[in-house]
Amino acid sequence: MSLDQVEGAGPAPSQDAPRGPEHAPRRSRTRGWLTGGAVAAALVLVLAVALQLTGGARQAGERIVADTPMVPSEGTALGDMWASYKADFLEGGSGRTLDPSQGGITTSEGQSYTMMRAVWSDDRATFDSSWQWTKDNLQRPDRLLSWRFGPRADGTYGIQTDSGGQNAASDADVDVAFSLLMAYSRWQDDDYLYDALPLIDAVWQYEVVDVAGRPVLTANDLERDDTASVLVNPSYFAPYAYRAFSRVDPGHDWNGLVDSSYDVLQQVSADPLGGQAQGTLAPDWVRLDRTTGEASVATGITTTTGSTTDFGFEALRLPWRLALDARWNDEPRARALLEQQASVLGAAWETEGRWAAVYTHAGQPAVDYASTAMHGGALGALELARPVLAREVYRTELLSLYDPDTRAAKPGLGYYDANWAWFGMALHLDQLPDLNDPRGRDLP
Repeated sequence: MSLDQVEGAGPAPSQDAPRGPEHAPRRSRTRGWLTGGAVAAALVLVLAVALQLTGGARQAGERIVADTPMVPSEGTALGDMWASYKADFLEGGSGRTLDPSQGGITTSEGQSYTMMRAVWSDDRATFDSSWQWTKDNLQRPDRLLSWRFGPRADGTYGIQTDSGGQNAASDADVDVAFSLLMAYSRWQDDDYLYDALPLIDAVWQYEVVDVAGRPVLTANDLERDDTASVLVNPSYFAPYAYRAFSRVDPGHDWNGLVDSSYDVLQQVSADPLGGQAQGTLAPDWVRLDRTTGEASVATGITTTTGSTTDFGFEALRLPWRLALDARWNDEPRARALLEQQASVLGAAWETEGRWAAVYTHAGQPAVDYASTAMHGGALGALELARPVLAREVYRTELLSLYDPDTRAAKPGLGYYDANWAWFGMALHLDQLPDLNDPRGRDLP
């Protein structure tokens, strides 16, 4: 359950292969000799040549000093950024994803991001170790995942119950289940499907509730006990995943959840949510009345600006999720929401040349600084609606994070930024295939 988890990469091994010895000419077995006159003539010749070449040598030296960086290969950059991430944020030998900005804790979100990236990268070893650690340390008897693991007051490591770490976060539960289905499709191992099915069932049983007669994914497993209203994080909605769930779990109305998710997104994006103006961007958090479905401001949650209605470190993920559903399923409701977001974010980019880290619900900058995560997640708003501008954002803010000389991410990226930079890059490069595509080798 990420609440504003925002925060380098060391150099990769050199690409230069060791060079073997040159084939030098054999030395003569007889001692050579030069007369005094020959030596003098040779020195004069050397000095003359040196004087002629001084200008050229200086120019060549200046060119070397001012050498421009290598032009990166975009496909190579994506793979190298994944390697950097594993080196910087995965605990060696355990499969645990660390968040150094929070004292090295592990979240179910972090595990889900690693698993999704691993299956898209065709990195089965990393996927398997990450899922094994998640099963062993986060999965509860009801098959949902505890959201926070790390050092506890008694000095041991485990679920941080003092921080509510035993509760589940629905985004991570959905993302892990979806990554398991992708792994089943990619590597054709039934164990992934057998692990996914009970988790999918648990998401429906404990994290999907009835709101005004329609199913809605809530933020966690505690909301089902609130008969008045439920907490919702719009950036948790993943319609493309629900479509895949419907094919393996036909007993639950996952397609109905697709429809209700779009209804809620349209509703909370436009609702003023207590403000003076109509909204344009989805909020980080919102509450929905269980009887009427009316939206209201979520309270009791700490955010960067103090406002839960902002489009910030939570909501930035929504355009990326919508872009996947639009691209994979040609979903018109996703396209409409993306066009609405693109009108605001595109104008902001053209005005400021960057995006703020947080925007108000009405689309105004809420802070005066930028964040890599915003550029990675919100890039999805431009990919379909304004592809030329998307290319500019990608090259300026994301590809520039890669150092082709070291073949690694440039130092300074934190856990959250590193993930959303990669997700944005992969989306732009069309390297996120729908591995559960029913037209191909698919789920049963």
